[in-house]
Amino acid sequence: MASTTTLNNRLNVSNLACIRGERILFKNLSFALNSGKLLYVQGENGSGKTTLLRTLCGLFLPTAGDVLWNNQEIKALAEDYQGQVLYIGHLAGIKEDLTAVENMQFSIALAGFSVDREQVINALTALGIARCADLPSRVLSQGQKRRIALAQLWLQNDPKQMPLWILDEPFTALDANMIDQLTQQIERYVNDGGIVVFTSHQAPNFDRSVMQDLQLGHA
Repeated sequence: MASTTTLNNRLNVSNLACIRGERILFKNLSFALNSGKLLYVQGENGSGKTTLLRTLCGLFLPTAGDVLWNNQEIKALAEDYQGQVLYIGHLAGIKEDLTAVENMQFSIALAGFSVDREQVINALTALGIARCADLPSRVLSQGQKRRIALAQLWLQNDPKQMPLWILDEPFTALDANMIDQLTQQIERYVNDGGIVVFTSHQAPNFDRSVMQDLQLGHA
C-alpha cells in the first residue's frame, strides 16, 4: 500500500499526559503523523487508549502537553479542527429511533456535509446491511449497529474534506470477511492521503511502511 498522497497534513503530539482520578494513564507521550500514515495504538485495558483518542479529538483535555494540527493547537482551532475529524468510538453511537439511513444522514449533517439516500444505501450495501436501511435501529443487533456506524467511513472517505479518522476498536463485532472489507477501505483512505489513528485487539493487516505503533502502558 504505497501512498500516492499529495496532501500535507500533520498531527503532532508533544509531551502529552493524562490523569483520570488520581491515576496517571500516560505521560511524556510524543509522536507525529503525516498524511498517508496510520498509527496503531496498543495497550492493556485501562492503559488510556480511549482517553488518548478522545484527547486527539479535542473531547478530553490533557493534563499536560500539546496536540497540534498543522502546527496549530487543536483547542485554538476548536470547531475548525473538529470538522476535519471523523471519530468513531467503541460504542456505535446510533440513535435508536432513527433508521440506518436517517442515522447516517444525521451524522453526516453534523459534520457539515450531506449525502442522499442512494449514497447511504451504497455504503450499507458495502457493509452487507442494506436490508436494514429502513428499520428502526432499536431492532438491530449490536453487530448491525456497529456496521451502520462504520458506514461513515464509506461516506466521508475523501481526505481533502475529512483528513483525519480516529477509530476506537473499529474491527469489534465484525466477521472475517467484514474485517477484510474494512481493512481495504482504511487502506484506500490512507493511500489517498488520509491520516488514521486506531486501536484494535485484533492484529491489523496493514502495510508496515505506512503504519506506526504506539504502546501504552501503566505509568
